[in-house]
Amino acid sequence: MAGAKSSRGDVVALPLTEQDWPAVQSIYAAGIATGHATFEAAPPSWEDFDVAKALEHRLVAVDPAGRVLGWAAVVAVSDRCVYAGVVEHSVYVAPDAQGRGVGRLLLEELIVSTEAAGVWTIQSGVFPENTASLALHAAAGFRTVGVRERLGLMSHGPMAGRWRDVVLLERRSQRVPSVS
Repeated sequence: MAGAKSSRGDVVALPLTEQDWPAVQSIYAAGIATGHATFEAAPPSWEDFDVAKALEHRLVAVDPAGRVLGWAAVVAVSDRCVYAGVVEHSVYVAPDAQGRGVGRLLLEELIVSTEAAGVWTIQSGVFPENTASLALHAAAGFRTVGVRERLGLMSHGPMAGRWRDVVLLERRSQRVPSVS
């Protein structure tokens, strides 16, 4: 495919564009419905997603028929210069594409993309019940740096009335910029 970044079998990672949004939004909604993917109650609008997610680090995994199987994106954790190399990421895979290496492809390509841009830390928060995500991140070199216990009492959505623990993960680049 023209513009392909990398592939795993018959699936390729490509830049996420506005044309991918309906599929991305649907995959995001499916993740939310599990109750183990995010504190969000609903996917954002394209406009909000577009403003929040770093353009150069948005990916979709696409099969040979052009079907979006998953997506990944990052947000800056702070606008302070000392955090310029730190991002928080999200990776979502369509329910019927899970277990096929789609998440791994997206995460590996996200690591390549962020390192090329000088990002030295990728972080995320994952619910402990999301064992597939925890295993994926461990395989990609992420480590657990802590657990935020009972982070938030949800008043809406699939987690209504529940406090949730969040496992804090990070991956430090082996290409951390040197201090001059």
